Amino acid sequence: MDIFLLLKAVVMGVVEGLTEFLPVSSTGHLIITGELLNFLDGERRDVFEIAIQLGAILAVCWVYHQRLWRIASTLHTRESQHFVANLFIAFLPAALLGFIFIKTIKLYLFHPVPVACAFIVGAFLILWAERRKHTVTVQLVSDMTWRDALKVGCAQALALIPGTSRSGATIIGGLLFGFSRQAAAEFSFFLAIPTMFVATFYEVFKHRAMFRADDVDIFLVGFVAAFISGMFTVRGLLHYIQRHDFAAFAWYRIAFGLFILISAQMGWVHWGV
Repeated sequence: MDIFLLLKAVVMGVVEGLTEFLPVSSTGHLIITGELLNFLDGERRDVFEIAIQLGAILAVCWVYHQRLWRIASTLHTRESQHFVANLFIAFLPAALLGFIFIKTIKLYLFHPVPVACAFIVGAFLILWAERRKHTVTVQLVSDMTWRDALKVGCAQALALIPGTSRSGATIIGGLLFGFSRQAAAEFSFFLAIPTMFVATFYEVFKHRAMFRADDVDIFLVGFVAAFISGMFTVRGLLHYIQRHDFAAFAWYRIAFGLFILISAQMGWVHWGV
């Protein structure tokens, strides 16, 4: 057992858990971190990132386990059916567009300049969303209509562009569509569950031949790190937005987008698909 490799797996897991639910995009962070740490080779690292993503998903399930259980046990009620229907509607745009365009996206957009541009453009959208007049029409997730769900689902579909951030697209989209900060963040977390589960299991099936028995230890360590850091991130963000806006994340995105361009130019990161 290589202790240094396990420590690198911990760092990668923490990065996944932290960035998956903040509006900063996990894609660029995992690529930069993996390259700087010289963590595994290309294909093994891809499979590792797929595995630890499941830990981040389960972190959301754990934070909201009581609420999810209540919904699952009361599916016969109109309120729970309404919630599940909204999740399904919001899930569809990204699922359909991803199925059609994912190969093209990976071919043309999974490179430093497009990702860095997505980071920076997303930052300015966050700043614009925070500075415009915000009229709340959806105070709670339960107040959503199917039209609200479809709008957020279309916003999530923008996250197919690498560097955009799934959580950032859904949260800022929610704010633009009249959601309160609490409702926008919570629905983003709930929507992550079906979206990330489907994406993760699809990738696991597609790359199933690459899983190796001798990688189990680093996968497990990364999975646990992603779960723990993801759990704290979700709870921390819910607490943060009670008193703050998302402007700080926008300035961070600009800085990190510039860092991606510099890293690629200096040869610190070998970007590939």
